[in-house]
Amino acid sequence: SMGRDAPAPAASQPSGCGKHNSPERKVYMDYNATTPLEPEVIQAMTKAMWEAWGNPSSPYSAGRKAKDIINAARESLAKMIGGKPQDIIFTSGGTESNNLVIHSVVKHFHANQTSKGHTGGHHSPVKGAKPHFITSSVEHDSIRLPLEHLVEEQVAAVTFVPVSKVSGQTEVDDILAAVRPTTRLVTIMLANNETGIVMPVPEISQRIKALNQERVAAGLPPILVHTDAAQALGKQRVDVEDLGVDFLTIVGHKFYGPRIGALYIRGLGEFTPLYPMLFGGGQERNFRPGTENTPMIAGLGKAAELVTQNCEAYEAHMRDVRDYLEERLEAEFGQKRIHLNSQFPGTQRLPNTCNFSIRGPRLQGHVVLAQCRVLMASVGAACHSDHGDQPSPVLLSYGVPFDVARNALRLSVGRSTTRAEVDLVVQDLKQAVAQLEDQA
Repeated sequence: SMGRDAPAPAASQPSGCGKHNSPERKVYMDYNATTPLEPEVIQAMTKAMWEAWGNPSSPYSAGRKAKDIINAARESLAKMIGGKPQDIIFTSGGTESNNLVIHSVVKHFHANQTSKGHTGGHHSPVKGAKPHFITSSVEHDSIRLPLEHLVEEQVAAVTFVPVSKVSGQTEVDDILAAVRPTTRLVTIMLANNETGIVMPVPEISQRIKALNQERVAAGLPPILVHTDAAQALGKQRVDVEDLGVDFLTIVGHKFYGPRIGALYIRGLGEFTPLYPMLFGGGQERNFRPGTENTPMIAGLGKAAELVTQNCEAYEAHMRDVRDYLEERLEAEFGQKRIHLNSQFPGTQRLPNTCNFSIRGPRLQGHVVLAQCRVLMASVGAACHSDHGDQPSPVLLSYGVPFDVARNALRLSVGRSTTRAEVDLVVQDLKQAVAQLEDQA
């Protein structure tokens, strides 16, 4: 396993290959946006491209090889999250997985409406009723936007539950208070991409399970629970039994794998319904047709294997480096000047994420980053880096004051980040701040 001083082989790739003291040396600290591929992942993908080019549905050897690779990868993914291989569907990535769950729940709602007619006594939903979704105010756009679209199209009703300014989490009681007879899905991310705050998903699932027993007794359909685990995988243990969820989204490029993903569905087709968004050649048991992307799936399987083998080591290494980063920032800039935006007493957060602001009127996050020569990072979600001066809505939801949120930087470290790189970054930030304040 990986010691603190023995970074994974992906080591120096993202940092550029300049000599250690050359001015061009860059330090990548945006691993929540994406990760480089582990060499073993690239190897698995290349091998599949050479040897398993056949159609996985074909009987000859190149096709059978492809089928075997896909089955092995499904096993590896299942093992990583403590689920069953038959409950895993491959997708093009997290966005597709999230959209698939949401659209599937809408379709299931309508299928049940029509099949049951109105024989269910006074509980059967009124004609024209809409499925109701509950989610948090800090979800990724691939959850927030499809839900907002359904509301615009008047296809669904959605409650966006705010996060607590005290714990930084979506509170279980607030979620339960939002439940209606038409509620069909609760979708809450496992960890927030900007702050690293870990959400109380196991407690949410337990409470919804208890509530479902009452609902069934009252003739109401059960509520399903989904978690987008994009940011948590590879950084902390993720186990579907502990989490108690019905759906879980897996995103390869957040754990040193390729840019595809998967969806876990508990008891797929048996306990949990899934309605496809795409129709075609029947692959993935008809749930997600299209000739399988064998090389990418091979890479995803290998990335999952590495997580299963090394997760504790990755986690310990990243936490050590991140804590050192926060120590250095406070030491160099002073505790009064540095505002750590994601430290809520008693709330767990990802081991690799540091969201902080340096107080000062000219130190907006994107301005500071533009002055940096070494640091490669982001002001928030990579997907929003074009919003310029606007502070992250996620940080504002967390109760971070406007002028502090505007100065926010998100640094996320990886498996190969070193303390030496942290020192370089902190020096780089100091020179950037000094320059900006000199210009005043």
